[in-house]
Amino acid sequence: MDQDYERRLLRQINHQNLPTEARLSKVSLEGADSGSATCSPVSVKSGDRFIPTRAGSNWSINFHYANENCRSPNQNHKAKDASSDSSKGQKSTLEAVCYTVHSKRVPFDSDNEVSQYSLSPLSNKSHKLLRSPRKPTRKISKIPFKVLDAPELQDDFYLNLVDWSAGNLLSVGLGACVYLWSACTSQVTRLCDLSVDGDSVTSVCWNERGSLVAVGTHKGYVQIWDAAGGRKLISLEGHSARVGALAWNGEQLSSGSRDRVILQRDVRTPPSAERRLQGHRQEVCGLKWSPDHQHLASGGNDNKLLVWNSSSLLPVQQYSDHLAAVKAIAWSPHQHGLLASGGGTADRCLRFWNTLTGQALQSTDTGSQVCNLAWSKHANELVSTHGYSQNQILVWKYPSLTQVAKLTGHSYRVLYLAVSPDGEAIVTGAGDETLRFWNVFSKTRCIKESKSVLNLFTRIR
Repeated sequence: MDQDYERRLLRQINHQNLPTEARLSKVSLEGADSGSATCSPVSVKSGDRFIPTRAGSNWSINFHYANENCRSPNQNHKAKDASSDSSKGQKSTLEAVCYTVHSKRVPFDSDNEVSQYSLSPLSNKSHKLLRSPRKPTRKISKIPFKVLDAPELQDDFYLNLVDWSAGNLLSVGLGACVYLWSACTSQVTRLCDLSVDGDSVTSVCWNERGSLVAVGTHKGYVQIWDAAGGRKLISLEGHSARVGALAWNGEQLSSGSRDRVILQRDVRTPPSAERRLQGHRQEVCGLKWSPDHQHLASGGNDNKLLVWNSSSLLPVQQYSDHLAAVKAIAWSPHQHGLLASGGGTADRCLRFWNTLTGQALQSTDTGSQVCNLAWSKHANELVSTHGYSQNQILVWKYPSLTQVAKLTGHSYRVLYLAVSPDGEAIVTGAGDETLRFWNVFSKTRCIKESKSVLNLFTRIR
């Protein structure tokens, strides 16, 4: 651009930017120099008090200079070297005009767009995500935090000799005796001794409040004991063979026996008031009530998994996919109607069932005999204990069925399993006559299930 033309433009811009008083004084001085005695009044358009007028602004010239000066850095550098000291000051003024024009652009979205000065193709939101601290990975100790000796703990797949109460008391059937171990004080007390009657313990089970413990015997009796008082309240007859499975449902107690019968009795009523459920063809080795207290799941040595309701004497559902005895049974506390089961040595599979529709959901081969199952109270996970041939403890994430942890330490089949009342620790028992305590579950609560009508596990009230 011609330097003379550029100076004229700058002079015009500076003249327009001068304050009103300065221009008035300049006009009066020019009039005095011309020799006129009086000068005519100059009418100046002034803007509102708070909103300045822009009528005299020449925006075409401003934008022209903005385009001339917003060039590449190399071109600006060459222009600066060739200009004089006076032109440097003029160009700084033009650069200020260019900055003013660019500063009036519409601001961009700070989260989703990339800044014009950023060299990274990532948005600000992605940068914040990358800078955020990584969530600590969950680590499960592969070493038990406590080991207790359990002499005479039987190595029998069909028995259930360990249970953990809501009062933090652990009941263990050892030979003819039942012992109580306090997790708070580590004190051990003997609750009962059946050797006087020539009998032995085949199953133990606490009620929901943790005040009563039911004891199944080899001769077919079911005894109910007051744990605090250490006295027997009642002894129930009705089975002709050993009672290997027990399950409380409020004040009702269900018992499964080798005589293939399930008896349901209310401990508040006379012993004659009982319900007999007959559906298995061999020994009943697993019993579990659903969290809503409406359905009872039973597993037997006939490879059958049956589901009963509280009113019918016949099973409402029957699953026959397992190829071995079904002892491991667990209802999900997170999804209504979800039932998990595990098969014995010839099956080795974990299977999941939707009892609302009667459909099989998923299955996985664990590689060894499934002895017990238990769900986490806080997360959508479950733990399984195994026998032949690996004697391991596995923690699973549902529904992906990925293994979270694999714990080993028992030298015999891990036949017994119980969960602590806080839902964090488990205790396992085996024929090696040891009880091992593990921290496997976290306190993190799971996300509540969806209330969508498409969710098959949503209860309809």
